[in-house]
Amino acid sequence: MTVTVFSLASCPQCVATKRKLDKLGVTYREILLDQNPDKINDVKALGYTSAPVVLVSTSTGTDSWSGYRPDRLTRLAA
Repeated sequence: MTVTVFSLASCPQCVATKRKLDKLGVTYREILLDQNPDKINDVKALGYTSAPVVLVSTSTGTDSWSGYRPDRLTRLAA
């Protein structure tokens, strides 16, 4: 499983998402949209316009969502 978090430096929901993943012991890759504006189009292509965006890739497919979703984050650790 690969988890990518598209975030912004000044985003409280982004901080909460990363803190929850850290607490759960879920390894993730963070892409700061502030420092990588070219990645904004990738996020928009997924259909999202606000951060954070969490993208989960597994051998069976991909899933994604926007915003702080502790319920979905907890399922990643299961």
